[in-house]
Amino acid sequence: MGKNEESHPLFETRRAKGIFIHRIFSFSMFLGILFIWVYRVSYMPRKSSEDGKWVWLGMFLCELWFGLYWLMRLSLRWNPVFRQPFPHTLSQRYDDDKLPGVDIFVCTADPEIEPPIMVINTVLSVMAYDYPTHKLSVYLSDDGGSDITFYALLEASNFAKHWLPYCKKFNVEPRSPAAYFKSVSSTTYSNDSINAKELVTIKKLYEDMESRIENAGKVGEVAEEIRSKHKGFSQWNSFSSRRDHDAIIQILLHGKDSSAKDIDGIVLPTLVYLSREKRPHVAHNFKAGAMNSLIRVSSIISNGKMILNVDCDMYSNNAQSLKEALCFLIDEEKGHEIAFVQTPQGFENLTKNDIYGGALRVIYEWEFPGMDGFGGPMYIGSGCFHKRDTLCGRKFNDHESLKHWNGEDINNDQSMTKTSLHLLEEKSKALLSCTYENNTLWGKEMGLLYGCAVEDVITGLAIQCRGWKSVYYNPKRKAFLGVSPTTLPEALVQHKRWSEGGFQILLSKYSAAWCAYGLISPGLQITYCFYNLWVLNCLPTLYYSIFPSLCLLKGISLFPQMSSPWLIPYAYVTLGENTQCLLEFLWSEGTIKGYWNDLRMWLYKRTSSYLFALIDTIFKSLGFSSLAFVISAKVAEENVSQRYKKEIMEFGNSSPMLTLLATLALINLFCLVGALFKGGLGMLMVLPLQVLLSGVLVLINLPLYEGLFLRKDKGRFPTSVVFKSMAVALSACVLSNVNVFTTI
Repeated sequence: MGKNEESHPLFETRRAKGIFIHRIFSFSMFLGILFIWVYRVSYMPRKSSEDGKWVWLGMFLCELWFGLYWLMRLSLRWNPVFRQPFPHTLSQRYDDDKLPGVDIFVCTADPEIEPPIMVINTVLSVMAYDYPTHKLSVYLSDDGGSDITFYALLEASNFAKHWLPYCKKFNVEPRSPAAYFKSVSSTTYSNDSINAKELVTIKKLYEDMESRIENAGKVGEVAEEIRSKHKGFSQWNSFSSRRDHDAIIQILLHGKDSSAKDIDGIVLPTLVYLSREKRPHVAHNFKAGAMNSLIRVSSIISNGKMILNVDCDMYSNNAQSLKEALCFLIDEEKGHEIAFVQTPQGFENLTKNDIYGGALRVIYEWEFPGMDGFGGPMYIGSGCFHKRDTLCGRKFNDHESLKHWNGEDINNDQSMTKTSLHLLEEKSKALLSCTYENNTLWGKEMGLLYGCAVEDVITGLAIQCRGWKSVYYNPKRKAFLGVSPTTLPEALVQHKRWSEGGFQILLSKYSAAWCAYGLISPGLQITYCFYNLWVLNCLPTLYYSIFPSLCLLKGISLFPQMSSPWLIPYAYVTLGENTQCLLEFLWSEGTIKGYWNDLRMWLYKRTSSYLFALIDTIFKSLGFSSLAFVISAKVAEENVSQRYKKEIMEFGNSSPMLTLLATLALINLFCLVGALFKGGLGMLMVLPLQVLLSGVLVLINLPLYEGLFLRKDKGRFPTSVVFKSMAVALSACVLSNVNVFTTI
């Protein structure tokens, strides 16, 4: 290899084009926002007896917040960068023996919500990476302590002996068997009967395995005949419940075990099942606790220098992902300062127009590159490649070299006997004890941090505060694919957890607003605060969604009239902001209807998820409730799935969040209809922006009206929600015609 080849970087960074034009546009938008603030102050009613004075003041506070929050959002678009790795250069520079060991963590918690067949598809997909198999170790952490999940992994360890050679021979993508078999058929190799025969054979092996696992799941137990054939099942003899059991660990395959080879004689990746000890009276710290247990156990079994963690429903969609991530982590010039590489979450079940906004297109395509420009994206819990030592608390040292970072296994023996594997398992059990972390730095300065619903984000922030940078890599072929929520309640609960966790970070000792001052760049501080302050958007959005409509019904003007020059800044900011958002969405491969769905979810999240997240955070800070982690269902009922595919919004329960959304929708409908009935089309000239605002809100809420009054399927609103929301909405409209706004 020549000297020039050795010095060639392993990745490149490019700046976004058109930044100067965007900054000029942003400056003009800010001028428009300033004019709106001036208008609010200049035309505010002076006397408390005047109609709408206090509503007007509320509008000013809302617009003040929206403007300031827009400035924080602007930081995410100020200096975006995009990364491109060169895995071919990596392969030329490093042979298999020089590549670092990689430990891959897969976490599952409930075999009913997260079916074992789905879990092992994820496991098989990461076992089949295009990477030296003797350098790979895969760990499955089962917080459900399910012997059926263990049985599924045992079956997967046998199927892997056939699946990995097949993937290598035919360069399979994706390498999740279930996903792959959906995308191909025997006709794929119609011109080659030998290849078609191999496809049929491997598919039959998978279907037989799938049938055995699903049958065990239906019965609720593993057959005694199967249990007697593997000693691992004996660890469930003293099992009490998923919340009360001893530590369980079983090394199913080991890279140094001469018998752990595929049908071609190639060594298989190390494969380990573990379920940490659980006791009812001891806090287990949810996923963060599971991850820390995985870090400790893997350190004495394989000790890979790189750690990849994925959720059990996020299978590998790109066999090159490990090598692409390594390009960033071991680059000779920049790699020494990078702690982790975050890839975006992708979803295989998204509808064409993404009815629940699950793709998070703008966040992943525009906002995370903006964070990367200020020092790196946040850690979002899945699809993240870490350096082990940085995840364990090591501080950044600018003078440290990467030349020694070759990832040699901790076990240097050429072979492992069954006896030595058993001793290794017994040694690992001590690290899985529920009291192991007592009086240690685990969860405080080592591993993932505890005490927050989004333990991943707070951990990433702590790593960056130690001087490290991170990298955001968004490949054309998504690195991982998972399952997006298929009902509105699931989507709202998911956003409630994210926003609540972000607000907890803001109030914690790790807050980016003040505790990170001087430790990360000011731009990165602002971008973190932008996400941490999600919940506070509920108050101005709720206000803007209710009071302009109620004032419209009463005939109180809150905006400039059609002939007023003050209408110009409102029109410019509104059109400019929505045009920019639409273009960003379309450039992110979205559709116009998809943008409308995204706008709808933007409103629903702010008026329900964020509000309940704010209330829960306040209650928890006052000691009225304890921290809880909600697991999202990964499998939907058949009729629910069918409606989702047709992009029919799913309600189906009487949760407080849905009741609130229905009530707000009806208030806007009643107010708009009532105002037009009283004033006719003349209202468009007198109160143009209020009519427009109420009209847009009514259009956004059309699926809610259908669910309340028109639909007959099980996905509609329950009758109780219909009556409650109508009663509250009518009461609000009646009160708005009383002189309430002058007496508030």
